[in-house]
Amino acid sequence: MDHSTLRNRTAECPGDAPGERAPTASRPGVLPAPTLQTLPVAVTANVARIRARTQSMIMAVVKAGGYGHGAVTVARAAVAAGAGWLGTTSVAEASVLRAAGLSVPILTWLHPSGIDAEAAAAAGVDVAVGSPDELDALLAQPSPPVRVHLHLDTGMSRGGCPRERWDDLIDLARRGQEAGRIRVAGLMGHLPLADRADPEANAPAVAAMQLARQTVQAAGLGSPLTHLASTSGALTDPATHFDMVRVGAGLVGIDPSGTVAMHGASRLTAPIVHTTAVPAGTPVGYDGTYVTGRTTHLSVLPVGYADGIPRECSPEAGVEVRGRRFPVAGRVSMDQIVIDTGAASFPVGTSATVFGPGGGAVPSVHDWARWAGTIPHTIVSGIGPRVTRSIA
Repeated sequence: MDHSTLRNRTAECPGDAPGERAPTASRPGVLPAPTLQTLPVAVTANVARIRARTQSMIMAVVKAGGYGHGAVTVARAAVAAGAGWLGTTSVAEASVLRAAGLSVPILTWLHPSGIDAEAAAAAGVDVAVGSPDELDALLAQPSPPVRVHLHLDTGMSRGGCPRERWDDLIDLARRGQEAGRIRVAGLMGHLPLADRADPEANAPAVAAMQLARQTVQAAGLGSPLTHLASTSGALTDPATHFDMVRVGAGLVGIDPSGTVAMHGASRLTAPIVHTTAVPAGTPVGYDGTYVTGRTTHLSVLPVGYADGIPRECSPEAGVEVRGRRFPVAGRVSMDQIVIDTGAASFPVGTSATVFGPGGGAVPSVHDWARWAGTIPHTIVSGIGPRVTRSIA
Protein backbone atom coordinates (compact mmCIF):
# COMPACT_ATOMS: atom_id res chain seq x y z
CA MET A 1 0.00 0.00 0.00
CA ASP A 2 1.64 3.30 -1.06
CA HIS A 3 1.33 6.72 0.52
CA SER A 4 -1.12 8.00 -2.09
CA THR A 5 -3.47 5.13 -1.26
CA LEU A 6 -3.17 5.95 2.43
CA ARG A 7 -4.03 9.58 1.75
CA ASN A 8 -7.11 8.70 -0.24
CA ARG A 9 -8.59 5.85 1.77
CA THR A 10 -10.60 6.40 4.93
CA ALA A 11 -11.54 4.21 7.86
CA GLU A 12 -14.24 4.65 10.45
CA CYS A 13 -13.68 3.97 14.14
CA PRO A 14 -17.01 4.59 15.89
CA GLY A 15 -17.37 5.16 19.60
CA ASP A 16 -14.16 7.08 20.12
CA ALA A 17 -12.75 7.65 23.56
CA PRO A 18 -12.75 11.20 24.98
CA GLY A 19 -10.28 13.38 23.10
CA GLU A 20 -10.71 11.39 19.86
CA ARG A 21 -13.53 13.44 18.42
CA ALA A 22 -14.33 14.71 14.96
CA PRO A 23 -13.94 18.46 14.41
CA THR A 24 -17.09 20.53 14.75
CA ALA A 25 -18.61 22.21 11.72
CA SER A 26 -17.27 25.69 11.05
CA ARG A 27 -19.42 28.75 11.69
CA PRO A 28 -19.22 32.17 10.06
CA GLY A 29 -16.24 34.04 11.48
CA VAL A 30 -14.90 30.94 13.24
CA LEU A 31 -11.78 29.29 11.85
CA PRO A 32 -11.19 25.54 11.94
CA ALA A 33 -9.17 24.51 14.97
CA PRO A 34 -5.65 23.11 14.75
CA THR A 35 -6.31 19.40 14.32
CA LEU A 36 -4.35 16.18 14.70
CA GLN A 37 -5.98 13.61 12.43
CA THR A 38 -5.28 9.93 13.01
CA LEU A 39 -5.19 7.63 9.98
CA PRO A 40 -6.28 4.11 11.02
CA VAL A 41 -5.56 2.79 7.53
CA ALA A 42 -1.88 3.59 8.12
CA VAL A 43 -1.90 1.61 11.37
CA THR A 44 -3.38 -1.30 9.42
CA ALA A 45 -0.60 -1.05 6.84
CA ASN A 46 2.09 -0.93 9.54
CA VAL A 47 0.75 -4.04 11.26
CA ALA A 48 0.80 -5.79 7.90
CA ARG A 49 4.44 -4.77 7.45
CA ILE A 50 5.33 -6.25 10.84
CA ARG A 51 3.32 -9.39 10.09
CA ALA A 52 5.38 -9.91 6.92
CA ARG A 53 8.54 -10.05 9.06
CA THR A 54 7.52 -12.36 11.89
CA GLN A 55 5.68 -15.59 12.55
CA SER A 56 5.16 -14.61 16.19
CA MET A 57 2.07 -13.05 17.71
CA ILE A 58 1.89 -9.24 17.66
CA MET A 59 1.16 -7.12 20.71
CA ALA A 60 0.04 -3.59 19.80
CA VAL A 61 1.42 -1.29 22.48
CA VAL A 62 -0.86 1.74 22.80
CA LYS A 63 0.68 3.49 25.80
CA ALA A 64 0.81 7.30 25.96
CA GLY A 65 -2.55 7.51 24.25
CA GLY A 66 -1.45 5.35 21.35
CA TYR A 67 1.73 7.43 20.94
CA GLY A 68 -0.46 10.51 20.77
CA HIS A 69 -2.77 9.08 18.10
CA GLY A 70 -5.62 7.92 20.36
CA ALA A 71 -5.26 4.64 22.22
CA VAL A 72 -8.70 3.30 21.32
CA THR A 73 -8.42 4.28 17.66
CA VAL A 74 -4.97 2.74 17.25
CA ALA A 75 -5.93 -0.37 19.23
CA ARG A 76 -9.01 -1.01 17.12
CA ALA A 77 -7.11 -0.61 13.88
CA ALA A 78 -4.27 -2.85 15.07
CA VAL A 79 -6.58 -5.61 16.31
CA ALA A 80 -8.57 -5.48 13.08
CA ALA A 81 -5.27 -5.94 11.23
CA GLY A 82 -4.35 -9.03 13.24
CA ALA A 83 -2.69 -7.91 16.47
CA GLY A 84 -3.59 -10.52 19.08
CA TRP A 85 -2.60 -8.59 22.20
CA LEU A 86 -2.59 -5.00 23.45
CA GLY A 87 -0.07 -3.37 25.79
CA THR A 88 -0.42 -0.40 28.15
CA THR A 89 1.45 1.21 31.04
CA SER A 90 -1.24 0.74 33.68
CA VAL A 91 -4.39 -1.13 34.58
CA ALA A 92 -6.27 2.16 34.30
CA GLU A 93 -5.19 2.56 30.66
CA ALA A 94 -6.14 -1.06 29.97
CA SER A 95 -9.56 -0.53 31.54
CA VAL A 96 -10.28 2.25 29.04
CA LEU A 97 -9.67 -0.22 26.22
CA ARG A 98 -11.95 -2.77 27.88
CA ALA A 99 -14.67 -0.12 28.25
CA ALA A 100 -14.34 0.57 24.52
CA GLY A 101 -15.17 -3.07 23.80
CA LEU A 102 -11.69 -4.44 23.07
CA SER A 103 -11.64 -8.04 24.31
CA VAL A 104 -8.20 -9.32 23.24
CA PRO A 105 -5.62 -10.02 25.98
CA ILE A 106 -3.99 -6.92 27.45
CA LEU A 107 -0.71 -6.68 29.33
CA THR A 108 0.33 -3.73 31.48
CA TRP A 109 3.85 -3.48 32.84
CA LEU A 110 5.00 -0.04 34.01
CA HIS A 111 2.51 0.55 36.86
CA PRO A 112 3.26 4.20 37.70
CA SER A 113 0.81 4.03 40.63
CA GLY A 114 1.46 0.43 41.60
CA ILE A 115 -0.60 -2.63 40.71
CA ASP A 116 -4.28 -2.72 41.64
CA ALA A 117 -4.79 -6.49 41.70
CA GLU A 118 -8.56 -6.32 42.11
CA ALA A 119 -8.93 -3.95 39.15
CA ALA A 120 -6.64 -6.12 37.02
CA ALA A 121 -8.63 -9.25 37.80
CA ALA A 122 -11.95 -7.48 37.19
CA ALA A 123 -10.80 -6.19 33.80
CA GLY A 124 -9.14 -9.46 32.82
CA VAL A 125 -5.80 -7.71 32.40
CA ASP A 126 -2.38 -9.36 32.72
CA VAL A 127 0.24 -7.54 34.79
CA ALA A 128 4.02 -7.78 34.69
CA VAL A 129 6.02 -7.92 37.91
CA GLY A 130 9.67 -6.97 37.93
CA SER A 131 10.87 -7.77 41.43
CA PRO A 132 10.11 -10.03 44.40
CA ASP A 133 8.95 -6.95 46.32
CA GLU A 134 6.48 -6.04 43.59
CA LEU A 135 5.14 -9.58 43.50
CA ASP A 136 4.92 -9.64 47.31
CA ALA A 137 2.83 -6.47 47.22
CA LEU A 138 0.55 -8.01 44.61
CA LEU A 139 0.10 -11.24 46.59
CA ALA A 140 -0.74 -9.25 49.72
CA GLN A 141 -3.85 -7.80 48.08
CA PRO A 142 -7.13 -9.68 48.52
CA SER A 143 -8.30 -10.30 44.96
CA PRO A 144 -9.27 -13.04 42.53
CA PRO A 145 -6.32 -14.74 40.82
CA VAL A 146 -4.28 -12.44 38.57
CA ARG A 147 -2.39 -13.43 35.42
CA VAL A 148 1.25 -12.42 35.78
CA HIS A 149 4.18 -11.98 33.38
CA LEU A 150 7.58 -12.21 35.04
CA HIS A 151 9.59 -9.17 33.91
CA LEU A 152 13.29 -9.99 33.96
CA ASP A 153 16.17 -7.62 33.30
CA THR A 154 17.85 -8.81 30.11
CA GLY A 155 20.33 -5.96 29.84
CA MET A 156 18.40 -2.69 30.03
CA SER A 157 18.94 -1.99 33.77
CA ARG A 158 15.78 0.09 33.61
CA GLY A 159 13.29 -2.14 35.32
CA GLY A 160 12.77 -5.85 35.42
CA CYS A 161 14.24 -8.20 37.98
CA PRO A 162 18.06 -8.16 38.13
CA ARG A 163 19.78 -11.44 37.29
CA GLU A 164 20.90 -12.04 40.89
CA ARG A 165 17.26 -12.07 42.05
CA TRP A 166 15.70 -14.14 39.27
CA ASP A 167 15.59 -17.24 41.46
CA ASP A 168 13.85 -15.33 44.26
CA LEU A 169 11.19 -13.95 41.93
CA ILE A 170 10.61 -17.27 40.20
CA ASP A 171 10.37 -19.16 43.50
CA LEU A 172 7.88 -16.64 44.87
CA ALA A 173 5.85 -16.87 41.66
CA ARG A 174 5.80 -20.66 41.92
CA ARG A 175 4.50 -20.50 45.47
CA GLY A 176 1.91 -17.88 44.51
CA GLN A 177 0.69 -20.04 41.66
CA GLU A 178 0.51 -23.15 43.84
CA ALA A 179 -1.60 -21.16 46.31
CA GLY A 180 -4.00 -20.19 43.52
CA ARG A 181 -3.25 -16.46 43.91
CA ILE A 182 -1.65 -15.90 40.50
CA ARG A 183 -1.10 -17.67 37.23
CA VAL A 184 2.27 -17.20 35.55
CA ALA A 185 1.14 -16.50 32.00
CA GLY A 186 4.19 -14.80 30.49
CA LEU A 187 7.88 -14.02 30.62
CA MET A 188 9.27 -10.74 29.29
CA GLY A 189 12.46 -8.74 28.86
CA HIS A 190 13.78 -5.85 26.77
CA LEU A 191 16.39 -5.42 24.05
CA PRO A 192 18.69 -2.54 25.04
CA LEU A 193 20.44 -2.24 21.66
CA ALA A 194 17.77 -3.21 19.13
CA ASP A 195 17.80 0.18 17.38
CA ARG A 196 21.23 -0.71 15.98
CA ALA A 197 19.56 -3.34 13.77
CA ASP A 198 22.47 -5.65 14.53
CA PRO A 199 21.75 -9.25 15.61
CA GLU A 200 25.15 -9.45 17.28
CA ALA A 201 24.20 -6.53 19.52
CA ASN A 202 20.97 -8.32 20.45
CA ALA A 203 22.62 -11.69 21.13
CA PRO A 204 23.33 -11.15 24.88
CA ALA A 205 19.70 -10.23 25.59
CA VAL A 206 18.47 -13.17 23.51
CA ALA A 207 20.75 -15.51 25.49
CA ALA A 208 19.48 -14.04 28.76
CA MET A 209 15.89 -14.57 27.68
CA GLN A 210 16.59 -18.18 26.70
CA LEU A 211 18.22 -18.78 30.10
CA ALA A 212 15.25 -17.18 31.86
CA ARG A 213 12.82 -19.40 30.00
CA GLN A 214 14.80 -22.50 30.90
CA THR A 215 14.89 -21.42 34.56
CA VAL A 216 11.14 -20.86 34.64
CA GLN A 217 10.48 -24.22 33.04
CA ALA A 218 12.83 -25.95 35.49
CA ALA A 219 10.86 -24.38 38.35
CA GLY A 220 7.73 -26.18 37.15
CA LEU A 221 5.98 -23.12 35.73
CA GLY A 222 5.52 -24.60 32.29
CA SER A 223 6.26 -22.60 29.15
CA PRO A 224 4.82 -19.10 29.62
CA LEU A 225 4.35 -16.81 26.64
CA THR A 226 7.82 -15.32 26.08
CA HIS A 227 8.39 -11.88 24.56
CA LEU A 228 11.47 -9.70 24.20
CA ALA A 229 11.43 -7.62 20.99
CA SER A 230 9.79 -4.27 20.37
CA THR A 231 9.47 -2.54 16.98
CA SER A 232 13.15 -2.53 15.98
CA GLY A 233 13.72 -6.15 16.92
CA ALA A 234 10.49 -7.19 15.24
CA LEU A 235 11.61 -5.55 11.99
CA THR A 236 15.27 -6.54 11.94
CA ASP A 237 16.09 -9.67 13.98
CA PRO A 238 13.96 -12.84 13.93
CA ALA A 239 16.10 -14.37 16.71
CA THR A 240 14.51 -11.89 19.13
CA HIS A 241 10.90 -12.75 18.33
CA PHE A 242 10.22 -15.71 20.66
CA ASP A 243 6.42 -16.18 21.04
CA MET A 244 5.39 -12.54 20.60
CA VAL A 245 6.72 -9.13 19.56
CA ARG A 246 5.61 -5.85 21.13
CA VAL A 247 5.04 -3.11 18.57
CA GLY A 248 4.37 0.45 19.69
CA ALA A 249 6.15 3.13 17.66
CA GLY A 250 5.86 0.96 14.55
CA LEU A 251 2.08 1.15 14.71
CA VAL A 252 2.19 4.87 13.98
CA GLY A 253 4.92 4.80 11.37
CA ILE A 254 8.15 5.01 13.37
CA ASP A 255 10.96 2.48 12.96
CA PRO A 256 13.56 3.39 15.59
CA SER A 257 16.19 1.40 13.68
CA GLY A 258 15.68 3.61 10.63
CA THR A 259 15.86 0.60 8.31
CA VAL A 260 12.25 0.04 7.25
CA ALA A 261 9.89 2.58 5.70
CA MET A 262 6.64 2.71 7.63
CA HIS A 263 3.44 4.68 7.06
CA GLY A 264 2.89 7.90 9.00
CA ALA A 265 -0.38 7.61 10.89
CA SER A 266 -1.24 11.23 11.65
CA ARG A 267 -1.59 14.65 10.08
CA LEU A 268 -1.35 17.95 11.98
CA THR A 269 -3.02 20.94 10.33
CA ALA A 270 -3.62 24.52 11.44
CA PRO A 271 -5.30 27.51 9.79
CA ILE A 272 -3.55 30.74 8.92
CA VAL A 273 -4.96 33.32 11.35
CA HIS A 274 -3.04 36.41 10.28
CA THR A 275 -1.14 37.52 7.18
CA THR A 276 0.87 40.67 6.60
CA ALA A 277 3.26 42.09 3.99
CA VAL A 278 6.57 43.39 5.33
CA PRO A 279 9.64 45.02 3.81
CA ALA A 280 13.16 43.62 3.73
CA GLY A 281 14.98 43.92 7.03
CA THR A 282 11.93 43.18 9.20
CA PRO A 283 12.77 41.22 12.39
CA VAL A 284 10.32 38.44 13.25
CA GLY A 285 9.39 37.06 16.67
CA TYR A 286 11.11 37.26 20.03
CA ASP A 287 14.63 38.70 19.86
CA GLY A 288 14.28 39.15 16.11
CA THR A 289 16.31 36.05 15.37
CA TYR A 290 14.84 35.94 11.85
CA VAL A 291 15.16 39.01 9.63
CA THR A 292 13.47 39.16 6.23
CA GLY A 293 15.84 39.40 3.32
CA ARG A 294 13.30 40.85 0.91
CA THR A 295 9.79 42.21 0.72
CA THR A 296 7.70 39.23 1.75
CA HIS A 297 4.51 37.97 3.35
CA LEU A 298 4.34 36.54 6.85
CA SER A 299 1.56 34.24 8.04
CA VAL A 300 0.76 33.18 11.60
CA LEU A 301 -0.39 29.68 12.61
CA PRO A 302 -2.07 29.20 16.02
CA VAL A 303 0.19 26.41 17.31
CA GLY A 304 3.30 26.75 19.43
CA TYR A 305 5.44 24.95 21.94
CA ALA A 306 2.48 24.60 24.33
CA ASP A 307 0.90 22.48 21.57
CA GLY A 308 3.97 20.33 20.98
CA ILE A 309 5.81 22.29 18.29
CA PRO A 310 9.48 22.04 19.29
CA ARG A 311 10.77 25.44 20.43
CA GLU A 312 14.32 24.61 19.41
CA CYS A 313 14.36 23.75 15.73
CA SER A 314 16.77 24.36 12.89
CA PRO A 315 16.30 26.98 10.15
CA GLU A 316 15.24 24.13 7.85
CA ALA A 317 11.91 23.77 9.68
CA GLY A 318 8.85 24.48 7.57
CA VAL A 319 5.21 23.69 6.88
CA GLU A 320 3.20 22.97 3.76
CA VAL A 321 0.61 25.35 2.29
CA ARG A 322 -1.12 24.56 -1.00
CA GLY A 323 1.58 22.21 -2.19
CA ARG A 324 4.60 24.33 -1.25
CA ARG A 325 6.83 24.27 1.81
CA PHE A 326 7.49 27.55 3.59
CA PRO A 327 10.05 28.13 6.36
CA VAL A 328 9.23 28.81 9.98
CA ALA A 329 10.35 32.40 10.58
CA GLY A 330 11.88 33.18 13.95
CA ARG A 331 11.35 31.50 17.26
CA VAL A 332 8.48 29.21 18.06
CA SER A 333 6.24 30.98 20.58
CA MET A 334 4.04 29.35 23.20
CA ASP A 335 0.91 29.73 21.04
CA GLN A 336 2.09 30.61 17.54
CA ILE A 337 4.56 30.11 14.76
CA VAL A 338 5.21 32.46 11.85
CA ILE A 339 5.97 31.30 8.33
CA ASP A 340 7.58 33.30 5.53
CA THR A 341 5.55 32.76 2.35
CA GLY A 342 7.53 35.07 0.06
CA ALA A 343 5.50 36.49 -2.80
CA ALA A 344 2.53 34.27 -1.97
CA SER A 345 -0.19 35.85 0.15
CA PHE A 346 -2.70 33.43 1.68
CA PRO A 347 -6.05 34.49 3.09
CA VAL A 348 -6.94 33.92 6.71
CA GLY A 349 -8.37 30.42 7.12
CA THR A 350 -6.05 28.76 4.61
CA SER A 351 -4.98 25.37 5.95
CA ALA A 352 -1.31 24.59 6.56
CA THR A 353 0.03 21.09 7.17
CA VAL A 354 2.59 21.05 9.95
CA PHE A 355 3.35 17.36 9.44
CA GLY A 356 1.78 14.36 7.79
CA PRO A 357 2.39 11.42 5.49
CA GLY A 358 2.87 11.63 1.77
CA GLY A 359 6.22 13.29 1.32
CA GLY A 360 6.85 16.11 -1.11
CA ALA A 361 6.26 19.52 0.44
CA VAL A 362 4.56 18.00 3.50
CA PRO A 363 7.02 17.59 6.39
CA SER A 364 7.04 14.27 8.20
CA VAL A 365 7.38 13.69 11.93
CA HIS A 366 10.86 12.44 11.10
CA ASP A 367 11.64 15.83 9.52
CA TRP A 368 10.50 17.62 12.68
CA ALA A 369 12.53 15.25 14.85
CA ARG A 370 15.62 16.00 12.78
CA TRP A 371 14.99 19.75 12.90
CA ALA A 372 14.56 19.60 16.69
CA GLY A 373 17.42 17.20 17.37
CA THR A 374 15.13 14.60 18.92
CA ILE A 375 13.27 11.41 17.99
CA PRO A 376 9.91 11.12 16.18
CA HIS A 377 8.31 9.61 19.30
CA THR A 378 8.58 12.95 21.12
CA ILE A 379 6.92 14.81 18.25
CA VAL A 380 3.80 12.63 17.97
CA SER A 381 3.38 12.01 21.68
CA GLY A 382 3.89 15.66 22.58
CA ILE A 383 0.95 17.24 20.74
CA GLY A 384 -0.94 19.13 23.43
CA PRO A 385 -4.59 18.94 24.53
CA ARG A 386 -5.56 22.25 22.88
CA VAL A 387 -5.22 20.56 19.49
CA THR A 388 -8.47 18.97 18.33
CA ARG A 389 -8.33 15.24 17.54
CA SER A 390 -10.11 13.65 14.62
CA ILE A 391 -10.12 10.31 12.78
CA ALA A 392 -9.85 9.94 9.02
